[in-house]
Amino acid sequence: MSKTLADRIRLLREAKGWRQDELAQKVNLNREALSSIENNHRQIKAEELNRFADILEVSSDQLLGRIPLDEVNLAKNTYPTEKAKEAMRISVPANNVQKFREVLLYILNKVGAKANVGETVIYKLLYFIDFDFYEKYEEQLIGATYKKNTFGPTPIEFAALVNSMISDKEIERIKSVYYHQKEQKKYLPLRKPNLDCLSGKEIALIDEVLNRLSDKNASQISDYSHGDIPWKVTGDREVIDYETVFYRTPEYSVRNNGE
Repeated sequence: MSKTLADRIRLLREAKGWRQDELAQKVNLNREALSSIENNHRQIKAEELNRFADILEVSSDQLLGRIPLDEVNLAKNTYPTEKAKEAMRISVPANNVQKFREVLLYILNKVGAKANVGETVIYKLLYFIDFDFYEKYEEQLIGATYKKNTFGPTPIEFAALVNSMISDKEIERIKSVYYHQKEQKKYLPLRKPNLDCLSGKEIALIDEVLNRLSDKNASQISDYSHGDIPWKVTGDREVIDYETVFYRTPEYSVRNNGE
């Protein structure tokens, strides 16, 4: 079912519907330690193995692969199908859909009129907003799903959201706009954002990302995103795991040394 101990722990955790921080708390580890274990960057100690087995309701032999996990009583450990897992990957949490709209409107009202800000730049601004917030606060801001594409992280839900917002006359799409002789898609806002769904720390982080990156053109911000660890450790066309943000290099990390 899986090749490594790390894979088996991750699969059992996901089968129970637990986040990394939830399992980490149950086995008396911090989330960073569990992330290292699941990414096969840290060996597991004998006493930790027993705790994992107890919490995940399997034997140590099953965790170690001596007995296949498919022999586990699946009454409590129901593994999602690949189709179900893919559906989960491309869904923004329901309570964040409106927040996604307002964040996009906020970005467009602040920097959308800049000549360099087309669809590619917006993709990367959203990525850094989401991943910077997750790194700094260990919480999701939008929680969009980002796929590793040639030109950097791409939010999977963006196209459907934009079409809905165009239909609702919240934004408009402008085609055939050229910047440095390259065609780009631009979006302009038709209303102001409603900031009631955004906290002060969320707005502050969005502003910080816009101040830092919104002057970059598509090529510059794409190249910049390619240096970020979450993008570098993800396979082509695969979904970028939010947990990889905790392995960022100092150039990209938004955590202070004391955090």
